[in-house]
Amino acid sequence: MPQNDTICAIASTQGGAIGLIRISGPQAISITSHIFIPIAPATPLKEREPYTLTFGYIKNDQSEIVDEVLISLFHAPHSYTGEDTTEISCHGSSYILQQIMQLLITHGCRAASPGEYTQRAFLNGKMDLSQAEAVADLIASSSAATHRMAINQMKGGFSQKLKSLREQLLHFTSLIELELDFSDHEELEFADRSELKSLCNGIENEIKKLCQSFSLGNTIKNGIPVAIIGETNAGKSTLLNTLLNDERAIVSDIQGTTRDTIEDTINIDGLMFRFIDTAGIRETHDKIEAIGIKRSFKAIERANIILWIIDQTEAEKQIANLYSTIIPLCKDKQLILVLNKSDLNTSPTSIKSLDFPESTQVISLSAKQKKGIKQLQSLLIETAHLPVLSSNDIIVTNVRHYEALTRALEAIHRVQENLSTNLSGDFISQDLRECIFHLSDIVGEVTTDEVLGNIFSHFCIGK
Repeated sequence: MPQNDTICAIASTQGGAIGLIRISGPQAISITSHIFIPIAPATPLKEREPYTLTFGYIKNDQSEIVDEVLISLFHAPHSYTGEDTTEISCHGSSYILQQIMQLLITHGCRAASPGEYTQRAFLNGKMDLSQAEAVADLIASSSAATHRMAINQMKGGFSQKLKSLREQLLHFTSLIELELDFSDHEELEFADRSELKSLCNGIENEIKKLCQSFSLGNTIKNGIPVAIIGETNAGKSTLLNTLLNDERAIVSDIQGTTRDTIEDTINIDGLMFRFIDTAGIRETHDKIEAIGIKRSFKAIERANIILWIIDQTEAEKQIANLYSTIIPLCKDKQLILVLNKSDLNTSPTSIKSLDFPESTQVISLSAKQKKGIKQLQSLLIETAHLPVLSSNDIIVTNVRHYEALTRALEAIHRVQENLSTNLSGDFISQDLRECIFHLSDIVGEVTTDEVLGNIFSHFCIGK
């Protein structure tokens, strides 16, 4: 993307009372001035102080008023993109927004591509690549936890951690390469090998922690996977619809209605849960239903929490039918027995005689009458066992970052192996530099235009 032109885009969502158009680039102020008439004092925009609001009119080429607006003014480099920037706040009419956009383009602007403002901010040194990617995560955040993770990354905690690791590695790499310059003097050793071993051990632990945090980050970002399983007609789809407060799944008295997994998410007290409604587990000769049941087992594999829905009117029978099938699949997962249809059965259901995992929780409710749903939601939050994140916690949520960290960890392992076998310094230096390369790739110091294009193409237009 060229950076010597001036771009514009609608930066607000459609249908709101207020619309916002953002203009950035070397001609942002002059192009805006062509279509804007300030109300007294009639000082031109280019003569006004930055960080000020100016009230006036947008007029078309026939001097007709398009709208009353406020213009925000920012001078380079003190703006989001690091360029001269104006923002036009107008009424949210789609007609008005399009009229202003057409005027801006007529006078020399170009319509911005997705993510181009943030890409310019990155290229102009306003943020590194990991912070830029956090902007997209912040826009997409749908819970308190995802919002907190995105804010932490935007603040630069992750970047500072990587910078510290790179600087330590660069120090020793330069010393080892200095040794190579004096290879005729084998007795010279500028890089203390024991100190380098200690450093590598510390960096290995730091990178390993970051890699391990990806599992938590991915779970929080995409939603804690919860599989809703059980026999046919136990009330799985009814429970899903009740939790979502929407008719998401078909509910019928006919057995085998659900023949595939149905997924949807819900925010419960700041945590995102991804519920997976599954086909009822039973013996069947129906080929399509059998495929759905296979997918039910795959859903159990992917889930962190298993909701085993049991019809209380025939609880002992349903538990006996599926116990040997389900329990072995619940290893290392949280199991909640949901005794459904409590409105139809007042007699208590006993499961004490069966050997369930120690952490198994039991709750009785009526999904149809929405009784006990609040208690189930509280139990889900308790069962999720997610740590409370502080403002200083660094959690990796980006697949690209995780892959780069994994490669950096592999390079550090090779350095450790080479040190233990007293391998030549040029091999050690090569692996140290590879580790530095992958850490630098995360913040965009060695990233290609192709990678940048792929990252920013997933942003929304106007950001």
